[in-house]
Parts: sequence; C-alpha cells; structure tokens
Amino acid sequence: MTDWQEITGGVTAPRGYQAAGITAGLKPSGLPDLALIWSDVEAIAAGVFTTSQVKAACVDYCRQRLQAKHSARAILCNAGQANASTGMQGIHDAVESAEILARELNISPESILLASTGVIGQRMKMDALRSGIPQVVAALSPTGSDAAAKAIVTTDLVTKSIALETIIGDRPVRIGGIAKGSGMIHPNMATMLAFVTCDAAVSSHLWQQMLSRAADQSFNAITVDGDTSTNDSLIALANGQSRTPAITEMSPEAEKLEAMLTAVCQHLAKAIARDGEGATCLIEVQVTGAHDQVCARQIAKTIAGSSLVKSAIFGRDPNWGRIAAAAGRAGVPFEQEKLQIKLGDFLLLENGQPVSFDRAAASTYLKQTAADSSVYHNHRPEQRIDHPVIIAVKVGNGHGDGKAWGCDLSYDYVKINAEYTT
Repeated sequence: MTDWQEITGGVTAPRGYQAAGITAGLKPSGLPDLALIWSDVEAIAAGVFTTSQVKAACVDYCRQRLQAKHSARAILCNAGQANASTGMQGIHDAVESAEILARELNISPESILLASTGVIGQRMKMDALRSGIPQVVAALSPTGSDAAAKAIVTTDLVTKSIALETIIGDRPVRIGGIAKGSGMIHPNMATMLAFVTCDAAVSSHLWQQMLSRAADQSFNAITVDGDTSTNDSLIALANGQSRTPAITEMSPEAEKLEAMLTAVCQHLAKAIARDGEGATCLIEVQVTGAHDQVCARQIAKTIAGSSLVKSAIFGRDPNWGRIAAAAGRAGVPFEQEKLQIKLGDFLLLENGQPVSFDRAAASTYLKQTAADSSVYHNHRPEQRIDHPVIIAVKVGNGHGDGKAWGCDLSYDYVKINAEYTT
C-alpha cells in the first residue's frame, strides 16, 4: 500500500509549471525536437549527471550552474545533436542558447539549465535553435507535458511520463516526470534524460540528497547495452507552490516525499529499460540475502547487464547457468552453496544445486511476457509495465536486497545501432 496516487499531467501536474515541445528543425526526421520546462517561480534545483569522462557541453554547463546556484526556473532540451566532443564551440553554443532563452523569458541565464541528446560529435544546429527558442517559449502551456515528452526522444518507441500525488501537511503535493532513453543505457546514468518537477518546499541540500538516492534505486539500476552516454542528465526542480511547510531535514514528511520521488524515478527508469532498442520484454532482477543493499544491487545489475542472460531471454531459453555465472562475476563474495535462482514461479537452482523443472513451461512463461510487450510497442495508450520477466536470486542469509532492470538483446538492437548515423 502506497501513500500516493497516480494522476495525469506529467511535469505540469505539480503547481506552478508549464511545458512545451515543438519542431524546430533540429532532427532530420522533422519530428518534434525542442522542449522547455518552466517554473512560475525560482525553484530549488538538483541534478545527477553522467560519470563518463567524455561529457557533453550541457552536462558541464549544468554542473557549473548548480555548483554556483542551487535553483533554476527553466530547463531547455534539444534533440538531434548531442553537442558532445564539440570542443569550445560546443560550449559557446550552449551558453548562447541559454542567453537567447533568458532574453525571451526575461530572466537571468543563471536560472536556466540545459540538456541535449542525439549523435555524439555533432554541434547543435544553431540557426534552427535561434529561431526555435522564441517559438517554444510561445508554446508554453500548463498542459504541455506530453508535447515536451515527445520533443526529447530519439530512438524511443514511446514517450515516458508519470505524475504522483500525496498529502503532506494536509495539502496535496505532486511530483511529475518525463524521460527519454532507449539505447546506450547502463548504470551510472546512461543516453538518458529525465526531468522531474515537484511543488513541495524543500531545502537545496536535502533535495539533492533525495535525488541522488532516488537515482541509485532507479536510473543507476537499469541497463540496456552496457554503454554509458556522454549526455546523461537527471534534473529535478522543487518550487514550493504547494504551499506546504518547508522540509529542511529528514522527517516523516521528508521520507514520504523521497519515497514518492523514488517511485517517479523508478517508473521512468523501468520505462526506459522496457523501451530498450530492439527489446521485446522488460527484465527485473531481484536479489536477496546479500550482505547489504549495495552488494545486492551490484549482483542484480551484473545479471541484468549480461549479454548472455539477455540473449537467452530473447531466445526464451530458461538457461539458469548464465544467471549463475553473471552473479558469480559481480565482484560480490557469497557462498555458492547458498545460491538460489528462480525464473518467475519456476525454481531452477536451490542450495547451489540444479533442480528438476518444466523447461517447456518456463520457456512459455518467457514467451508470454514477450507477447505482453505488443501492448507497449504498438503505440497504444497502455504504457504500464506490469509483466516483466522476473529473475529472483538469493545469495545467502544477509539483510541486503536490491533490484535492477534491463531488457532482452534482440537482432534489431544490432540493426538499429549499426545504421545509427547512416
């Protein structure tokens, strides 16, 4: 039983936010490619970014902005060009885009955060951006979240959006989010972008701590292909427009807010994993019995990221040996004699020893989860993620548990990425 309910509205569900998404001519496809999220008032801002040593200009820009000032009013995101590995000119382009937007919004450039996604090594198309920024500002709307969600995607098959509401101090508090990501996805933030809005009043240091912990349990627990991007950005705003008492330290109210923030991030993260390039199903790895949560999550991420495990799931092959091997190379000590592996309801390994199971039925279980994916990948309104392949692994009697999410590895993944720039 949760303390919140799902509502509509995405990033514009919380009070005091508007959003927009337009076609500015940045993508060769002619699809929407420029998004803006706007807070009516200055909002506390926090961010988590890629750990790659090769970073996009927008990542360095946002890090510098957030170090100097823990607040913002706008997030501008372009899709089509990553503006990564573009040298000083890429940095100048990022700064110029913020200055243009600042003039249009009549605010300081220091109140603007940036994100980019697309092909690495390509600068933003500045002529298109210069003309597009006034248009996206004019398109801002209290119902513009869906348009913004469409404008940030690249190889995604579906948009990713969620909004939740809870009660704090007898008043409703809302958190909304949108995200993009389908390939180049791996723990430690990877090509993924996520933008979260909240109308609670919370101190900057606490909001950053909450976001970092939420990222560890969501975006840092997904993997599609083992590659970490240059542009990963998770940015969260909290503008205080719910008019609830300020949350400045850990308390029951803070725990409630953080739990809802984590739930929003997990929904978006699972949606990214589910929409992995060429994927036919979502995989959820549940690890228990580890020494602590860090160890459990490390094992779970290793299993979810194993190319052999992912290939077996695509082939509907209940090959538990690959799961055991991945757990064993995770770098976390455990006793092999205590290892247990389950695939859905099928017990495959107990106390480190194989057990008899109905292989055909287990394969059918995998086929059924893939069949469920047609609801997701056929662009129908139902974008729930209710039927993942469940891999449950117990490694001992410890109190540590953790989860990771991934997807299977299909022929289409190679096709999509072999032809990405051509």
